[in-house]
Amino acid sequence: MCLAPSRKDEVEMESSDRTSPASIMHPKPDQAPQERVTSKLYLIAAILTWLITGTTISSLNKWIFAVYNFKFPLLLSALHMLTAILLDYPILRFGLIRVNADDELTLNTGARFKVFLLSVTFCSSIAFGNLGLSCVQLSFAQMIYTTTPIFTLALSKLFLGTKHHALKYTAMIPICLGACFSIIGEVQFDQTGCIYLFASTFLRGLKSIQQSLLLKDENIHSVTLLYLMSIPSFCILLLAAGLLEWGVPWESPPDCDGRLWLFILLSCFGSVLYNLASFCVITLTSAVTIHVLGNLNVVGNLVLSRVVFGSHLSFLSYTGIGLTLAGMFMYHNCDFIARYLGSRNPLNARERRIKSD
Repeated sequence: MCLAPSRKDEVEMESSDRTSPASIMHPKPDQAPQERVTSKLYLIAAILTWLITGTTISSLNKWIFAVYNFKFPLLLSALHMLTAILLDYPILRFGLIRVNADDELTLNTGARFKVFLLSVTFCSSIAFGNLGLSCVQLSFAQMIYTTTPIFTLALSKLFLGTKHHALKYTAMIPICLGACFSIIGEVQFDQTGCIYLFASTFLRGLKSIQQSLLLKDENIHSVTLLYLMSIPSFCILLLAAGLLEWGVPWESPPDCDGRLWLFILLSCFGSVLYNLASFCVITLTSAVTIHVLGNLNVVGNLVLSRVVFGSHLSFLSYTGIGLTLAGMFMYHNCDFIARYLGSRNPLNARERRIKSD
């Protein structure tokens, strides 16, 4: 499992044997070819881990809620956070990874407050998402979630002051519209549920921006950030589960056995890997990129369903896949497209000829 870089001073001291995120995304000209390959493999491993664990957790949770009629989503989320605490603490305590845990666990008041706000945002996004899903179908919720890159792009401009190429804003249109087309179907519109889901989508984008600030500006290690975030998140979610899910009747199916708890355990372990991988991807790329990849994952699930299970895809689904892939190409190749369009401009071509003369 790849982990994000540690604190700033540790990175500087160990620059000879560690690769920085900037060098991964924009390799230096004098960087050895072998280092470049290693850096790319590092990023690819993080993305694949994030995509695989995300799909696996979704399938496990769907099985837990649908097949075993488990009616405690907040409790399950609290167990996810508890698992992160139990796994991360020994890693930090016994130094199983290269991280200055003593310095990172004693953050200043401002950094700790930012971590607490991240926990509140995380729990709020879960709460609004669950409220929305109680009003609308899953397919409609997924359609709204595909707009997350737009919110994240706007928030990164607002909070981080990030300057994005105009083509990146343009690329959001086919990326989000294509993902919507891919999963569109017979949905039941509900105004209240729609408001809840848009609130959850906004908070998902805000959460990614907060994670980016803590991972890059505060230079907190991925494992440390997950550990510090999980403690208040577990308390908030457990309290919410006690207030909202206490006394909820749960009629287990007749064939319910120990496999339910095995699936819950696997879901908990998978959530830890998923969160660590997402922190890693954000550190190596950006808060916007991870949600763009999330929309690509929607398309990937459709293609996988068609290849493995023989599911029928409509013309609108194929159109959505094409739009998403075209948007992904535009998003990741803005500079190349801009140079190409510039070279095709007669005025620019004339200026280059005058300069050459």
